[in-house]
Amino acid sequence: MAGGCAGGRIDGKRYYDYRGVRLPPFCRERMDDIAAFPVRDDDLWIVTYPKSGSRLLQELVFLLSQGPDPDELGLMNIAEQIPILEYPQPGLDILKELKTARIIKSHLPYQFLPTGLQSSPAKVVYLARNPKDLVVSYYHFHRSLRSMSYRGTFPDFCQRFLTDKLGYGSWFKHVSEFWKHQQDNNILFLKHEDFHKNLDGVISALSTFLRVSYTQEQMDATVNYCQELANLCCSSEALPTNHGCVGLWKDLFTVSLNEKFDDVYWQQIPKEGLAFDFQLS
Repeated sequence: MAGGCAGGRIDGKRYYDYRGVRLPPFCRERMDDIAAFPVRDDDLWIVTYPKSGSRLLQELVFLLSQGPDPDELGLMNIAEQIPILEYPQPGLDILKELKTARIIKSHLPYQFLPTGLQSSPAKVVYLARNPKDLVVSYYHFHRSLRSMSYRGTFPDFCQRFLTDKLGYGSWFKHVSEFWKHQQDNNILFLKHEDFHKNLDGVISALSTFLRVSYTQEQMDATVNYCQELANLCCSSEALPTNHGCVGLWKDLFTVSLNEKFDDVYWQQIPKEGLAFDFQLS
């Protein structure tokens, strides 16, 4: 993705249109290989729409599934331990050679993930984030990328988000597809806001899903570690692209933009029990 972005626009050529969904250009000519990627029964998958605040989830999944001492996690780069399926590096061939059990992350929509995942007992943790905070983080992310060099306004970026003109397509469809499958035995649907609202509950649900047994002392240490990390993500020192607090949107949304966003949100969000917290008391 080389080059600039004239006039604040995100050139459509920067994306690869695949079955009506805009994907990053590095997905070009790889989607058949991704669909055929061999899934193992003991795989653990983390799937999110971009900028869903997955840092805390990644660390928690790694901690619960691998069992290292929380005190040692600060010395590790967890992101390097969890490769992203569709990214050029390390590549599908390397992922195939990884020893079990693999933890693999992806931003791809449900229908573009490996077909074997739909019939496999491999576990999938899906993380969703309220779209107002997400679009703020995605906006800062695009502004930080040299390859995008986005210099347009935030309202213009929101319009692109609401009309499915960003990478990985519609947030609404991405979330809705996984919400349809949230009762599947191998899928756990989590919301980013619950990490800040009910961290104990999230850890308990994830531990049960992963069938991990913890002593109370281990659980307390895990909660303390994750709480410190959650606080760090909300601190003033956190980069805008990694800021994980709930309610970021209030700093950039005008009243009129919020009303426009809400109109689209209530039209497209699944009506079957899915609700997000846009601010916490």
